Amino acid sequence: MSTPSATTSTSSSPADVPASAAPAPDGGTRRRFGSFGSLGSLGPVGLVLAGGISVQFGGALAVTLMPRAGALGVVTLRLMAAAVILLLVCRPRLRGHSRSDWGTVLAFGAAMGAMNGLFYEAIARIPLGTAVTLEVLGPLALSVLASRRAINAIWAALALAGVFLLGGGGFSDLDPIGVGFALGAGTMWATYIVFSARTGRRFPQADGLALAMVVAALLFLPLGIAGAGGRLLDPTTIALGSSVAVLSSVLPYTLELLALRRLPASTFAILMSLEPAIAATAGFLILGQALSLTEALAIALVIAASMGAVRTQVGRGKASGVGSPS
Repeated sequence: MSTPSATTSTSSSPADVPASAAPAPDGGTRRRFGSFGSLGSLGPVGLVLAGGISVQFGGALAVTLMPRAGALGVVTLRLMAAAVILLLVCRPRLRGHSRSDWGTVLAFGAAMGAMNGLFYEAIARIPLGTAVTLEVLGPLALSVLASRRAINAIWAALALAGVFLLGGGGFSDLDPIGVGFALGAGTMWATYIVFSARTGRRFPQADGLALAMVVAALLFLPLGIAGAGGRLLDPTTIALGSSVAVLSSVLPYTLELLALRRLPASTFAILMSLEPAIAATAGFLILGQALSLTEALAIALVIAASMGAVRTQVGRGKASGVGSPS
């Protein structure tokens, strides 16, 4: 899962490019992530797609790790490893922030932790592609409600049609608890977007993200200990959990950060709308989770709804003279 960009109006999954990660004019972000500069040769579209692939294959790897540590243990390992890496890379400043700033970071971190926890509980029970498709409904609903345009009823209807097909008319073939977790993850994803934007206005570069990741890791640590206990200390489990953190958080965050320097936010959002398809592919290649024709059509409808919502939002911005940043 990739976490979404707060600069977009719809989904950009659960790999961490909130507004708090936006590049700063002083070049601070470039200095901090300069070692990844050679990746720019992929081009902005290639960077976004590579980030999406990294997120979803990281999710597939997480599923294979769950028998060793459980869903809560995997989330804990991912958040802890990502927090350590981001602290070392970003070196966020702890002084000079108001109580309101810290409150925003706490809410951002809590949303991040809840989003990851619910999503990993979902993919422990239902196929990866299905879980991501249901999760995308959260940011999609946020986009539709925020725009308040009649045409968004079309995108909402498309998404609902996709969900109906995905559940075979009633989710009879899916674990209902897994479906509930995925929808809950989508709700927290929408919440994440809101607090990501607020954090981005209060903290420079990626400082807000790094601090929020620490909050999420600390909040989740008791759950991970309760769920996995001593298994969290197994060297192999730690290594695999760290790999999930790199694939699902650190690497895609960096790739998308580089891409957003040259890519309009609207284009970024449309590309990230492809994540359910990428997740389905990762689920098939890594986990053997094949899709039926009906399920593939359902995912396509949700992707079309996400892209349509993005295009509508962009059109509205241009009409009002705002436009997307580039």
